[in-house]
Amino acid sequence: EAVYQPHLSSGINAEYGGDDAEEGFKFAPSTFIPGIDEASINYDDIWKNKDESENFPQKYDAELIKELKRGEVEGEIRVQVDDLMRQELKNLKAALQKDSGKKGGKGSAKKKGKKKEKKGGKKGKKEKDLTPDRSIESLYEELVKEGILVQYPKVKVSDFMGEYSYLGTTLRQANIEPMPSLADVRRVITEYGILPMGSQTVHETAPFIKSLLIAGPHGTGKRMLVNAICSELGANLMDLTAENICGKYPGKAGLTMLLHLVMKVGKLLQPTVVYIGNAEKTFIKKVPKNDMSDPKRLKKELPKIIKKMTAEDRIIFIGTSLTPWDGDVKGICQVYQKIILIPRPDYASRYLLFKELILRMGGRISATLDLSSLAKISDGYTPGHIMSAVKHVLTERRVQQLLRKPLTATEFVTPLARVDPIYKEEEEQFKAFYDKTTMGKKRQDLLKTEVEEK
Repeated sequence: EAVYQPHLSSGINAEYGGDDAEEGFKFAPSTFIPGIDEASINYDDIWKNKDESENFPQKYDAELIKELKRGEVEGEIRVQVDDLMRQELKNLKAALQKDSGKKGGKGSAKKKGKKKEKKGGKKGKKEKDLTPDRSIESLYEELVKEGILVQYPKVKVSDFMGEYSYLGTTLRQANIEPMPSLADVRRVITEYGILPMGSQTVHETAPFIKSLLIAGPHGTGKRMLVNAICSELGANLMDLTAENICGKYPGKAGLTMLLHLVMKVGKLLQPTVVYIGNAEKTFIKKVPKNDMSDPKRLKKELPKIIKKMTAEDRIIFIGTSLTPWDGDVKGICQVYQKIILIPRPDYASRYLLFKELILRMGGRISATLDLSSLAKISDGYTPGHIMSAVKHVLTERRVQQLLRKPLTATEFVTPLARVDPIYKEEEEQFKAFYDKTTMGKKRQDLLKTEVEEK
């Protein structure tokens, strides 16, 4: 998946002309280049040599406007002239037919017209509008009352803190595939979930991403990333989690109506994010007896809806999962185009998290606070665990005592010791799941090829 850093060693070797220089990784041609070239040519032709030194208030350019309007007027006049020419041609044909004593072949024209009507009459099946007489306001209100269209806290994508993994290339050289860093996750979320959805032009030109699955241990910030995507886009958030739609719109007809409302309102009020929590439950192999939420309710409908989506629809389905391996891998890959794994934070990310969170909550970084040791001993703890520990220590009373009693690293050990960290075995489960996905298998084949070539 794109969350992994590319292998750069062969590209660097080729750049400096080594003996074993390889072709390396090549990006696909960008669809944005023609637009940029056109804008550059337009700038060179119009603005590059234009003297704007005496146009400080940036008034309009009369000659430029005349030139632009001249083309529009020419186009309008050409249409009128064409109409006159057609009428003149028609009159000439009529006069010629009258002189020659021949009929104009009306019967054949009628037959041709009928044939055209028959051909044009065959149209593709349109989706039936189940709510043709209702206004968008009433549909929106219904979804809000039913708890499908929900509010979300305003979060910036930059609030998802994390450093880059500078050891990635070193590990790859040792044939060890590293987990992506938190900064990689933030970048991929921006590239897949925010940039294309923010602009209709980019959404129709860039690779079409219909759905994402964000998987990771508890406390890694999966729901926070969903809220960040919605906040950055100003999007509507529809919650289709099994627990949330349980008991709402019952039966097959009810489910059809629910999905119709979600897609209709989502398309009319773009952009829209459709959220599915515990996404693996939709494709779970065996539903637990105590689970009354009917988690497999959307199993058949989700692939159909996502298949019908077009580039004009700025709607994205985002699922989150704690245990993606509980679901059917084939079904998950059929619905979710991109699978993003959120790892445990590494040393650099933990150091950054402690530093930023302590400062945000009114704390002070002093010589008595050994952040390096704190980041070292907190290996395995997620950003959620670290935030809880910081909140537990930096109470209002403790903040008031900072001048007399500075913070120490030992104060954060006790709240961290009360929660279980994410062990390496659980992280390996996420890796094993990813290796079973379509993209994971392709990546394994690519790595095997690279090893064989070496």
